[in-house]
Amino acid sequence: MLNDYFLMAFRNLKQRKTRSALTILGIFLAIITIFVLLSLSIGLNDFVNEQFELLGGDKFFIQPKGQLGAPGTGGAVELTLDDVDVISRVKGVEEVTYMDIGNAKIQFKDFKPRYYLTIGIPIEDPKVMDLLFVGFGAEDGRILKKGDKDKVMIGYNYKYKNLFDKPIDVGNKIKLNDVEFEVVGIVEQIGNPQDDQQIYMSFDDFKDLFDSGDRVDFIYIQVKKGEDLNEVADRAEKNLMNFRGVDEKTTDFTVSTPEELLDTFNTILNILTAFLVGIGAISVLVGSIGIANTMYTSVLERTQEIGTMKAIGAKNSDILTIFLIESGILGLLGGIAGLIIGIIIAKSIEYVATAYIGSEIIRASMNPIIIFGSLAFAFLIGIASGVFPSYQASKLKPVDALRYE
Repeated sequence: MLNDYFLMAFRNLKQRKTRSALTILGIFLAIITIFVLLSLSIGLNDFVNEQFELLGGDKFFIQPKGQLGAPGTGGAVELTLDDVDVISRVKGVEEVTYMDIGNAKIQFKDFKPRYYLTIGIPIEDPKVMDLLFVGFGAEDGRILKKGDKDKVMIGYNYKYKNLFDKPIDVGNKIKLNDVEFEVVGIVEQIGNPQDDQQIYMSFDDFKDLFDSGDRVDFIYIQVKKGEDLNEVADRAEKNLMNFRGVDEKTTDFTVSTPEELLDTFNTILNILTAFLVGIGAISVLVGSIGIANTMYTSVLERTQEIGTMKAIGAKNSDILTIFLIESGILGLLGGIAGLIIGIIIAKSIEYVATAYIGSEIIRASMNPIIIFGSLAFAFLIGIASGVFPSYQASKLKPVDALRYE
């Protein structure tokens, strides 16, 4: 019996091709909008989670409070090497490293100067260098080592994205704030455009270049194996507060764990996703109105047919089921078409973004839940939009329906 209902529904939709196509268009556009937005949003979330997994769950970070934007971009409060020493003596801390960050004028040959972030790092201890460059190393050349003077490592994009219209390679000389440095290594691609165009030098060279003294912009802490990261972070915060003479109300630095950073990002992403889905919901509403209008028109056109069906024994439930199947099919067909085009659009955005910015941060997630969820959503929207017209059709009296002109 159910097969007959579906065959009848397909036949009726086929007889009204133009109207059905126009009705499907509304759901088609809605599913494209929702799928593309959700796919890119979930893809971004996946990328961030991967980066945090790469970072590991045994590290936390400290930086001055009041900085606007990235470390090194300015702030009234400063951390120093003395603060680093305090943190290094906290129970449960395995390794501590730090960095200074500044914006340098970069010159290569006769090309127009560029301004990118330059990072000063301690290079004396190989363990500290491994901590800083966890998960990636030198694509070409080598990592900075103890004794390096006037030498730098440069980000991936300097060689492979031609930031100066010509690749910078190991052995080349560049000028930072008019001081010449030799390139000894190319850092492996990290995936974030800003990270891939950074320059790394020794902390001592950085102090000379920027006259930054013992200032520290970012402290990076690894806890000992078996220690609870949050407990160590709390101890570090209390010790540093005591050393700096501040309390909870006047504290001038922030302690961040990977969980806190990830929770903050997820909160922002969830708000953004909800906003984007809200935009998609407008398209869903338009598509739903289109299906409801089509089903109302179909009921009016087929009033006599409904009367005939009831006269030969069709029940109200049979009429209701037939019309609900029709509206569901309209939604499902729109969903299938929208999903196919949505996948093409999402993948195209991913491809263009990757090619343009050289990063996988913008990616289209092909999570089966999104795919099958979009189809189920389209089908259910179709059914929901056709409920009232279908119910109205099922309640028609046979005699009135047969007399309808």
